[in-house]
Amino acid sequence: MATTDAEIERVRELVAAIPPGRVATYGDIAAAAGLSTPRTVGWIMRTDSADLPWHRVLRADGTPARHLHTRQLQRLAEEGCPLRGDRVDLTLARHHFPISGPSV
Repeated sequence: MATTDAEIERVRELVAAIPPGRVATYGDIAAAAGLSTPRTVGWIMRTDSADLPWHRVLRADGTPARHLHTRQLQRLAEEGCPLRGDRVDLTLARHHFPISGPSV
């Protein structure tokens, strides 16, 4: 199933809403956007995130993408994000998106 423009924009809105020093996982964003898989978020981030705080999006275990590891952790540390070695402490840094119910 193809990703719609509305889904792409929703993911972009969610990523833009993550405050400095906080993070979200690909799965968190997928759930908040109503997507069936975090892989869709990864694809969107790979193709359309240059103007977003991309460094605030992590894998489920709190680690950054391997190819961005050093740069991503450095940016997060500069924002005051709590790190534990090579990962973010998700219990302290995870951003929780507001739950929105269906429109009535």
